[in-house]
Amino acid sequence: MSTGGRIGYDDTNTFPADTPRAFWRMFPSVALPIYMSVGDQTIVASALPAIAGALGDVERVSWVFIGYLIASTIAAPVYGYLGDVFGRRRLLIVALAIFMIGSVLNALAPSVVLLSASRFFQGLGGGGMMSMCQALMAEVVPPRERGRYQGYTATVFVISAALGPVIGAFLTLQFGWRAVFFINIPVGILAFLMVLRLENRRAPPRAEWQFDYWGLFYFTAFVVPLLLALEQVRRFDTSGAALMAALVVISITALYVLIRQQRNAVSPLLPMALMRLPTIWNCQLMILCHGAMMTALIAFLPLYLRVTGIGTIHDVGFMLLTYSFAIALSSIVVGRLVTRTGYTMVFPSLGMIATVVVFVYLALYAQALTLRGLYGTIFALAIAMGTVMTVSQVTIQAVAGRRQLGAASGSVQLARTVGAVFGTALFGTVLFALLAFQDPEAAASFGRILNLGPEALKEFSPVRRAAIMAEIASGFRWGFFLLAGIAAIAAALALVNPTRRL
Repeated sequence: MSTGGRIGYDDTNTFPADTPRAFWRMFPSVALPIYMSVGDQTIVASALPAIAGALGDVERVSWVFIGYLIASTIAAPVYGYLGDVFGRRRLLIVALAIFMIGSVLNALAPSVVLLSASRFFQGLGGGGMMSMCQALMAEVVPPRERGRYQGYTATVFVISAALGPVIGAFLTLQFGWRAVFFINIPVGILAFLMVLRLENRRAPPRAEWQFDYWGLFYFTAFVVPLLLALEQVRRFDTSGAALMAALVVISITALYVLIRQQRNAVSPLLPMALMRLPTIWNCQLMILCHGAMMTALIAFLPLYLRVTGIGTIHDVGFMLLTYSFAIALSSIVVGRLVTRTGYTMVFPSLGMIATVVVFVYLALYAQALTLRGLYGTIFALAIAMGTVMTVSQVTIQAVAGRRQLGAASGSVQLARTVGAVFGTALFGTVLFALLAFQDPEAAASFGRILNLGPEALKEFSPVRRAAIMAEIASGFRWGFFLLAGIAAIAAALALVNPTRRL
């Protein structure tokens, strides 16, 4: 597939001659499902306090978020696998129907337990929507041209991820938490009507194809304990250390058995032949690192602004919009440069090196930044981070070829989701572990500061107040250093990736 660092293709003649027209006929139909799938991962975050207040069961309310995440992670490669066989438009319709039914069940749920179950069901549709939409777009765009158009997909992805908490907060305040789920109904109907416009391009049938039930079982046994273990890490509950260790052992064992089983399966669930290629696993690890950095920043930047008192809730929303705009702009520009030059890894190599520099700068000087200075720093960071997703996804799809676009897109979604959980878990662990280790009183004050702002510390003397804020700032400083380390890993991966040109 690759010679001298450049990919060769044998399926170019399967793409429409008029690529721009074919893409823009398809993009509006898939942009809305992508927005719904990604946005629903974060929109519920703003509603969790209201859900806990209305339904009780506070200790289980995090499952409303985790259930969707687990299901979408499992579903993404499964839909990609089935879409390559039965047609991606057909599978997208199924995923959208499951997502909408799950939304109705969410809105009507009378308890946290039932809401968590319906969120899991909804996630089975959300994960499929994302992977099928990406594969459908790759069907109509030749590999060399994909860089130009994947930037638009990245725009939808980042905007939906960043706007989710803002929209969730608005709907919850104005109409109650159930509106967060009811809003999916009119949007979903519009998306369904637009998806029906798409052409159903069914792949040629594969000889002796049979569904890989054991592969699905072992994959689920790998993913579910892994995500649950990462959730334990994120909460940093030392009483759950034994449970976390057991979950990690189960996950590693299931992964070992899964790999052995996939090698002998007639129709393997995971594209093991692809994932063994250096270009593929390298890009997947880059996507994992990118998902970790992006999600951790979206999750913890609002907390940083709140506890330091630098900005108001409106400033938080505007900063997330600034971040979304910058990363989307960068993705579009890089995509066009890839199409024009054919070069790929040079952009994330430079971008991730710049990301390391900006994260180190944040770690060292964030306390001294004004609100305007923080805006500029986050803008520069987003520009640098926007160099990864388009290049990585285009490269993976190009190596996979048209027959395995669904499987390739599913693997991208899997890497991104695991990275998102991994990044937030590690950042939260560093932040809260340092606080708990250095000063338990400061750790206990953190929650009050989130609710009341810096005024929560007025009961302390000025000296003690300054000490607590300094310790909280130190926790964030090491969190930023952690993200700089992840960016350095991504930079190294980009530098050694064997595929340099399309």
